[in-house]
Amino acid sequence: MKILVYGAGAIGGFFGGRLTVAGEDVTLVARGAQYDALTTRGLILEGPKSGVPDPIKVRVCKPGEEKGPYDVVFVTLKSQQIAPVAQHLRSLVKKDGVLVFPQNGIPWWYFQGVSSKFKDAQLKSLDPDGVLMRTFEPQMIIGGTALKPSDLVAPGHIRVPDGDTDALVIGEIDNTVTPRVQAIADIATRAGWTGKVSNDVRLVKWTKLLSNAVWNPLGAITQSTAREVAEFAGSKPLAVAMMREVMALANAVGTKMDIDVEARVADAAKRASLPTSTLQDVRAGRPLEMDAIINVLIELGQMTGVPTPSLAVVAACANLLNRRITDDGVAIRPVKHA
Repeated sequence: MKILVYGAGAIGGFFGGRLTVAGEDVTLVARGAQYDALTTRGLILEGPKSGVPDPIKVRVCKPGEEKGPYDVVFVTLKSQQIAPVAQHLRSLVKKDGVLVFPQNGIPWWYFQGVSSKFKDAQLKSLDPDGVLMRTFEPQMIIGGTALKPSDLVAPGHIRVPDGDTDALVIGEIDNTVTPRVQAIADIATRAGWTGKVSNDVRLVKWTKLLSNAVWNPLGAITQSTAREVAEFAGSKPLAVAMMREVMALANAVGTKMDIDVEARVADAAKRASLPTSTLQDVRAGRPLEMDAIINVLIELGQMTGVPTPSLAVVAACANLLNRRITDDGVAIRPVKHA
């Protein structure tokens, strides 16, 4: 397969690097300092199992310089970055090719492809102008979730802690299991990132969102990791309340979840203390991925009548922080005092 990884940040860079090492025909799309580092030195992957001893000489290009069309385009942008380049992404795929979207949170296509009382409903928080719905036909979309903590510590240098649950979980949006989705999962596995196929990709996304909707905005507001939020007596009950609201929303739109959220929070307190992708964005002064992770949950609450008081308060604070970052150019970083 001819593969493109569009967005060579932490997760895209990791995957593109591993695909390169595995001998796949893959090109990474990068810009700025990341492009410069990848072209001059190569990609450094640091990790106990996923790491590679020497810099990886990846094939990389800038946006607009791709040599398509491609069989598979892995779109590893943040969710809010997709709409501005939607038409360009569409043009990069072969007639029978696919785009794989492993973003965090709820996707714009959530109510496409399956029967639902909300069938084909447009989620305004994710696709206010309908650009994504008009651009991408459902049959060219493969949904997914990237289970792989990763940290872009410097341009071209990605740190990848390895865990037993690391996986790329993908699925057709109509919940069928097809040869094409299995073939893509197999490529990931050969590259050293376990590929799994799901026959309920929405459940996969909600299961991860149960954590993302809590740790990402709370961590951004408080400069804390998930472990620190879960350990602190004042924030632990808030995390539990938010997870209960997320689970109620999932059930209201047809995805049945029955998870012990108190155990989920307690488990987070035992894990490695790593910054979430949203906290990394706060520290780098980048716009935050709020719409797909938490703002859409407020919209779903309004659609379904499910109360979301805890999510709404945290969303308001995180969105105000995002406003300061985007409007004022603020980056909030730890400072070591002498």
